[in-house]
Amino acid sequence: MAKVIPRTKMPEQEPKERIKNFNEVALGYDNELAVLEATRCLQCKKPECVKGCPVEIDIPGFIKLIKDKDFQGAIDKLKEKNALPAICGRVCPQETQCEELCVLGKKFEPVAIGRLERFAADWERAKGIKEPVITKKTNKRIAVIGSGPAGLTCAAELAKLGHSVTIFESLHKTGGVLRYGIPEFRLPKAVVDAEVDYVKKLGVEIQTNMVVGKSISVDELLQEFDAIFIGTGAGLPMFLGIEGENLSCIYSANEFLTRVNLMSAYKFPEYDTPVKVGKRVAVIGAGNVAMDSARCALRMGAEYVWIVYRRSEEEMPARKEEVLRAKEEGVRFMLLTNPVKFYGDAQGRVKKMECIQMKLGEPDESGRKRPIPIEGSNFIMEIDTVVIAIGQSPNPLIPRTTKGLELGKHGNIVTDENGRTSREKIFAGGDIVTGAATVISAMGAGKKAARAIDEYLKKK
Repeated sequence: MAKVIPRTKMPEQEPKERIKNFNEVALGYDNELAVLEATRCLQCKKPECVKGCPVEIDIPGFIKLIKDKDFQGAIDKLKEKNALPAICGRVCPQETQCEELCVLGKKFEPVAIGRLERFAADWERAKGIKEPVITKKTNKRIAVIGSGPAGLTCAAELAKLGHSVTIFESLHKTGGVLRYGIPEFRLPKAVVDAEVDYVKKLGVEIQTNMVVGKSISVDELLQEFDAIFIGTGAGLPMFLGIEGENLSCIYSANEFLTRVNLMSAYKFPEYDTPVKVGKRVAVIGAGNVAMDSARCALRMGAEYVWIVYRRSEEEMPARKEEVLRAKEEGVRFMLLTNPVKFYGDAQGRVKKMECIQMKLGEPDESGRKRPIPIEGSNFIMEIDTVVIAIGQSPNPLIPRTTKGLELGKHGNIVTDENGRTSREKIFAGGDIVTGAATVISAMGAGKKAARAIDEYLKKK
């Protein structure tokens, strides 16, 4: 093998600077850096990387076009399979998907597939997004519930097949978790807006402020539409279930991030959304949501922010890149530690957190080593804000208000591998089926369901 070029580093804001603002941390490749990185791709005849992509992007194909400096060709190639490339290029866990299977990665660092995807999408957005070709319409109408990654992907794929699609979104803005859950410094809202606009240009109609299950029922929608896709995500936060958890200044990560991101609390006083962030913040959990919460708290003025996690760093579910950035920004990590009780002051505000130290035992059903409390190791932390980021359950509204849907033990909708539910005409995908997972897995589910819906409609 010829001498391999090292993986091209992406420019980013310095930690001391970026903790003072909510601007995007990673700045992206310019044309020269993108072409340099694209030259690292081996153009394998049997590309393993594609097997790791839930939306089946022709990865060697779009990378070769970047290498040839045909940037419009590269973004066209990406959009054959993915309507949200700028979003995926930023928030997909490529290191455990396409890049994990990159042949180059067996001996060296893998090709930076996600960064190249982001580059192509940003290049097009900067020069003006090309109008998509509108497919001749069928006479079929599909309702998509939820405008998160699963819903947007399903809608875009169905629109490309010529079907008329209407998305119903409960919030006043589109994007679901992409907008309310992921901070501006990881996924700018302008990027979400641009890719939602592209989906609209494919012919998809979007109705906001429509709470399906309250404003209108699924069965009422079925009177107007030929099929329904449910992609309402995981919006129900999980809690620790310990004493004192109802004290003031203890937030679920859903509430905290929604206030900061969707309701723009970080732009105070331009926006007057209330969110109280003290000087000593504990974030419970160690996934991407926990990292986002911790980094938001720092930017909102906290002096000390701790990630409190009951396992070790090896078991952390967050992307390594996000853990590294959190450390660079000053977030502190209290590992093998678990809260057992919160204490408040006379006004009912949290003031202290009692924790217990943990050790690791044999792997549990998740495959990770089981955390075991160490008796007598309790200690007290002085804190004034807590964010609980230990996961979310499927949004319960539609499962509770739609008769005949088979549900799992956690309230998730049960489907087959292609998104078919127990009721005819109704399909589902994303976190409402799997529980909280990744953006790209939700998109993959939306894509599979779109194919299944199309097959179903053809038989009618």
